Amino acid sequence: MIMVTGANGQLASLTIQELTERGVPALGGSRTPATGQRHLDFDDPASLDLSGVSTLVLVSAGYAEDDRIVARHRSVLDAARRDGVAHVVYTSLTGAGDHLGFALAHRVTERMLRASGLAWTILRNGLYAELFGALLTWTPEGLESPFGTGALAAVARTDLAAAAAVVATSPAAHTGKTYDLVGEPITAADIAARLSVPHRDMSLGAYRTRLLTDPTLLPFQPPLLASIATSVRHGFLDTTTSDLPRLLARPLTDPLDTAATTAATMRPVTH
Repeated sequence: MIMVTGANGQLASLTIQELTERGVPALGGSRTPATGQRHLDFDDPASLDLSGVSTLVLVSAGYAEDDRIVARHRSVLDAARRDGVAHVVYTSLTGAGDHLGFALAHRVTERMLRASGLAWTILRNGLYAELFGALLTWTPEGLESPFGTGALAAVARTDLAAAAAVVATSPAAHTGKTYDLVGEPITAADIAARLSVPHRDMSLGAYRTRLLTDPTLLPFQPPLLASIATSVRHGFLDTTTSDLPRLLARPLTDPLDTAATTAATMRPVTH
């Protein structure tokens, strides 16, 4: 049986949908399980029942400080060994993102997985095109961002879910492999042009000030978002690979369309 963790999250739910469409049964695990899902709370090791699971798609448990994320992942891997899971597929971070503020928890998890004695596959996912579109800000004149002229090899979340489904369906063919799953480079100006509005650059300092005064952000989030901005701006996340189209055996979803669609949905309604 295949289990996908974080089943109510966007990537996990899309992965389960992909598996279902391929005729492959998959069970979702979640802290707040819906009907037909198994209760899994990474912060409560006693809840981690992986019995009957042969392949575990471990969707990274983000949205916390590194020590908490690593502890969560360690608990899951301990449960996987205890309950006889044969193969773990881990959704990690693209290799080009080693300097990002949230890279360390991914790399520690990769290290733990390699040392676990379990069969494994690591999917180093690029940054979502949906995220890139969402990080642009609407002004009365158009869009602004701290990304300058830098490009991001953004990737549609649906493509990453499809790749996870491909690997989980035939895990033995991907044992011990690490895939770097990124898309084609796009810029903030490309997104603005697709929406027929101008793009205005803002400094990293102004962006950081905005983040630090945003009451909706948790304390650890401003430095993580700032690290994305400076990395894109200075050309550290524009590298492409052939891993994703080779796994999918089809062209990739257009990341520019995906990012522009997301940005458009966030445009303020004017009356």
